[in-house]
Amino acid sequence: MNIRRATNEDIPALMSLFDNAKQIMRKSGNYKQWGEGYPSPSIVSDDIGKGNCYVVCDSSDAIIATLAFIPGPDPTYSVIYDGSWPDDNTYYVIHRIAVAKEGQGIARQILDWAFGKASTIRIDTHRDNVIMHHVLQKYGFKKCGVIFLLNGDARDAYHLTKNNPLCQ
Repeated sequence: MNIRRATNEDIPALMSLFDNAKQIMRKSGNYKQWGEGYPSPSIVSDDIGKGNCYVVCDSSDAIIATLAFIPGPDPTYSVIYDGSWPDDNTYYVIHRIAVAKEGQGIARQILDWAFGKASTIRIDTHRDNVIMHHVLQKYGFKKCGVIFLLNGDARDAYHLTKNNPLCQ
């Protein structure tokens, strides 16, 4: 597995990944997250332009997953309800994880890679995204409360700090 920054040439493959991820979510009962048109090519292009969009490639260099890995602070995380953040450490945020196939351990490999870059990561997900809740809890993330996106949608917010000498 190789993780690299995405380029604009990757956008068609990424849009296909997002469509596939939506199908996986719908099959698991998550009908509301990532509605029609989200994420849009312009959001993905913006992530790429800022250097925050990454792709995961298999041994044949085919794109099998993507994520946005963004240095904080994230404005939607400034206020948290029904809980609190455990610390004020500098953090990165992961948004828009999408994998081609579930059950391959790719999400765990993405998280391992991310913690090779940052000691503290925050991530949020829709209340109905049972797959992502499971992945995050199994990895050791703690649910800290609820945040609201800029459009007003609620998301369950997670946080994990790992000791990482590379990031000290």
